[in-house]
Amino acid sequence: MSTKHETPAKKDVQIINVWKKNLRDEFGKINKIVEEYPFVAMDTEFPGVVATPVGQFKSKEDFNYQLVSCNVNMLKLIQVGLTFMNSSGHLPPENPVWQFNFEFNLEDDMYSTESVELLRKCGIDFPMHEDNGISMLEFGELLTTSGLLTDPKIHWLTFSSGYDFGYLMKAVLTRELPKEEKDFFKKLQTLFPSSIDIKLMLRQPGPLAVKLRGGLQEVASMLQVTRYGMQHQAGSDSLLTGNTFFAIKEKFFSLSWDELFENIRGELYGLGNTLSCDTPKLNSSQIRSTPLPYNTNYTESPAIGSDKTSKSNSPESQGKIVQTLTITNPDTNGTICPILAE
Repeated sequence: MSTKHETPAKKDVQIINVWKKNLRDEFGKINKIVEEYPFVAMDTEFPGVVATPVGQFKSKEDFNYQLVSCNVNMLKLIQVGLTFMNSSGHLPPENPVWQFNFEFNLEDDMYSTESVELLRKCGIDFPMHEDNGISMLEFGELLTTSGLLTDPKIHWLTFSSGYDFGYLMKAVLTRELPKEEKDFFKKLQTLFPSSIDIKLMLRQPGPLAVKLRGGLQEVASMLQVTRYGMQHQAGSDSLLTGNTFFAIKEKFFSLSWDELFENIRGELYGLGNTLSCDTPKLNSSQIRSTPLPYNTNYTESPAIGSDKTSKSNSPESQGKIVQTLTITNPDTNGTICPILAE
C-alpha cells in the first residue's frame, strides 16, 4: 500500500454503543458501508476462562482448540467491537466504531470472577447488560444477513483470535463449536474466508528483527499507534487492532503483502499448525503448563502457546473442581471440562 496510514483525531472517533433497542438500526448502517470499507477489525470481550480440558492431545494446538471450544461452548459473550476500514486504513465518514453489548446476568451466567472484576473496572456496566443487552440469537441472525459473512472480499483483522471467531461462529450457527479442530477450520473458511491474524504477521523476519512482540497494546505502543477509548472494551480494542494492522503492513510489508497474505490468510495463531508441525501426542499433565490464555490482546496476558501463563489460569491456582460436571459456580476460577476427555 502506497498511502501512509493516518489515524483520525481522537475527538473525532465515535464509539457507538449498540444495545437491543438500536441493534437493527445500526446493522442497517453497517450494511450500507461494507462494500466500500471491507476491512473489518474485530475484538470481543468475554467472561474469562473457567474450564480446562483433560485427556490426550495431538499437539499444543490441539489442546488450545479444545480449551477454546470448551469455554466458548460454556460461556456467553459480553461485547463485540467492529471497526470498518478501506484499503488505506481510513474509517467511514464521522469515524464510527461499533460496540455491541450482549445480555449478561451475573446471577445466572458463568464467569471468571477475576475477569469480570477487570471488565467492571474498565467501565463495563453489567446491570445495563442485564436489562438492555442484545440477544445473541438476534445478533447472529443479523450478522448472517449483513453481507459480512462468506465473502472473500471482506477481510477480518484480528489479534490472536481463536476465542473471537469461536464466539462469532457460535452466534451464527446457534450451536456448539465442532469437537474436531479440522471441522472448526472448515466452518471458519466458509463463514470468514479472508481473515488475518496480526500475531502471524509478527512472526515474519521484519517484525522479529526489531523484536515487535507482546500483546496488542504493547505492539501498538511500540509502533506509536494511538488508542481511542477505554482498554478492555471491544470497540476501542477493535479500532486499535485495525490501526495496528495497517501500521505493521506499511512498515514491514508494503512490497511483499500479497505473498504474505496468501501464506497467513485463514490461519489463527496458536491453532491449526501455527505453532508446530510434528508434535507427539501429549496428555493434559504434560501440556497444562502452557494453556491458551484469554485476553491475549493485552500486555499482562501471555500469547497463545507461550511458555508463560497467568497464575489465575494455571491448574495449581484454579478453584474447586466440581467432580466431572461441565458447569462452575461463578465464583469458581476453573474446573475440568470432561466432555473432551479421551
